Amino acid sequence: MFKKVLIGILAALVIIAGLLTYLRSATKKHSPEATATYQNKGLDVVVKYCQPYKKNRIIFGDESTGALQPYGKYWRLGANEATTFNTKTDILVGNKTLPAGLYAMYAIPNEKTWTIAFNTENDRWGATAPSPENDVLRIDVPTITELNITEQFVINFEPNDTALNLILNWDNVKVYVPVAPTK
Repeated sequence: MFKKVLIGILAALVIIAGLLTYLRSATKKHSPEATATYQNKGLDVVVKYCQPYKKNRIIFGDESTGALQPYGKYWRLGANEATTFNTKTDILVGNKTLPAGLYAMYAIPNEKTWTIAFNTENDRWGATAPSPENDVLRIDVPTITELNITEQFVINFEPNDTALNLILNWDNVKVYVPVAPTK
């Protein structure tokens, strides 16, 4: 009897593991994986994330508007698993030092500014917020409202006079996060 119960439990675990694997791959059909990389000027940075689409939804706004991402609430900067930010060397984000390493990168969007955070809990699936105690760095950056709509969320890099900007762009909002090598 014990052997049959054990076999039943193992079979259920195999089915659940297979189902979870399928669900993870199925969600990426709607929000595909993407990678933004930059290697130059003493920087070697890789950002991995998933790209959701606007699909005629209100993306950013007050909770009362039914916004997908309400102001003042945690956002994983994409869909599916946590967005990761990997730097091979210590860097400056704004004027703060981010040690070399792999981090979960997330945001707390507001109308005029976003808080961008780098957290050591980098292997998370879903929209569950990490523990703020594990934030290594936080920076507030202003938002730019654009006339054109960006249908699919995009993260990329743009060189500037001092080093580069990490750009977050979705809907009619664009955010520039300044990144530079440490001196």
